[in-house]
Amino acid sequence: MSVEMTKWFARKFPYAPPAGEFPMIVERLRGTPARVEAKLAVTPPDILTRRIGEVWSIQENVGHLVDLEPLWTGRLDELLTGQEVLREADLSNQATYDAGHNDRAIEEIVAEFRRVRADFVRRLDALSNDDIVRTALHPRLKQPMRTVDLCLFVAEHDDHHLTMITNLWRTLAPGPPDS
Repeated sequence: MSVEMTKWFARKFPYAPPAGEFPMIVERLRGTPARVEAKLAVTPPDILTRRIGEVWSIQENVGHLVDLEPLWTGRLDELLTGQEVLREADLSNQATYDAGHNDRAIEEIVAEFRRVRADFVRRLDALSNDDIVRTALHPRLKQPMRTVDLCLFVAEHDDHHLTMITNLWRTLAPGPPDS
């Protein structure tokens, strides 16, 4: 694909899904670990930790998904407890740079992601209709974010990194990935 991908921090998120889309958005979140595993199943092991310049490796992209789960969980807590402003993200992503994901076994990273994401989704599955429309201010976007919006934001973030993995795969390995 020759379309240049929009950088994550350039995205604005003008779409506010109706509350009725919450179940489908949660289903996307529930499926991300399986999508990661499917991509890794067709990825030659020798390219998992290879970087292109300063771009994170495939393995670091997967690790980054693990690194951000505490942010998503914390923001969910803040929405549910009526906080006015959501916690800020570390825009430098220092946790991912410091984690040494390329020195870990990919199976360990994927298992951890599957576990933390399952915990997050279990919490989402238990929410009431009132919970999914609770609102707080997103600190970077400077716009109100409901629980349903947070979930869409997380799903879009997941897809951003899955696309990064696909693009790395296409650059580093012969032929397109199968999934």
